[in-house]
Amino acid sequence: MILSLLLCLALTATSSLRAQPSKSPIEQQLEHHGYIDVQQLDTSLFVSLMYARADNFVGFPLYTNLRRAYLHPHAAAALVRAQRRLKQLRPDLSLKVYDAARPMRIQQRMWDKVKNTPMQNYVSNPAHGGGLHNYGLAVDITLCDLRGDTLDMGTRIDYLGRRAHIDIEDQLVAQHQISSSARRNRRLLRQVMRWAGFKPLRTEWWHFNYTTRARARLHYSVIE
Repeated sequence: MILSLLLCLALTATSSLRAQPSKSPIEQQLEHHGYIDVQQLDTSLFVSLMYARADNFVGFPLYTNLRRAYLHPHAAAALVRAQRRLKQLRPDLSLKVYDAARPMRIQQRMWDKVKNTPMQNYVSNPAHGGGLHNYGLAVDITLCDLRGDTLDMGTRIDYLGRRAHIDIEDQLVAQHQISSSARRNRRLLRQVMRWAGFKPLRTEWWHFNYTTRARARLHYSVIE
């Protein structure tokens, strides 16, 4: 049922999908293994992969030939549901994907950058099986307007610190560390993502998991 829905959505979207460069070897590999380019399911989604640029917490691009956001079909279908729910609530807004499926070899480079530093608590260790990005079952995401300009969320995506935590947002607002509009925007993001079946991460307002690590290891495959 899910795969039939995905095929229907992909065929519908293909005719209107804006022109993109030819697919790189890693993108072809992901598609060969069944991962879905989320914009082929819903062209209203915005994508701007942060690890394809230098303005991320490691300070240099980790993706040299990955520009599209891929997810496992189950997570991709859920993301489309979240986008549709957001459009019902706020037609003037969209979801904007900053990271999705991440090969384990990229995870290793990220870990090498942060190991033995305070930041290592925020990055999954490949030696322990990595994280759900490495299965195509997690997404880093924010809200934006219809031009693609991101809303105030209190911090940039991949800010590794207390102001990104979702369990102390009232305290952060009271301490003037984030604005009340940022708290409201985070709550809206969590609302639509939870509605679609994702679960938020306590320490990163932008990170959402489609399933648990235990279930992923039993039923899904790591992206090498």
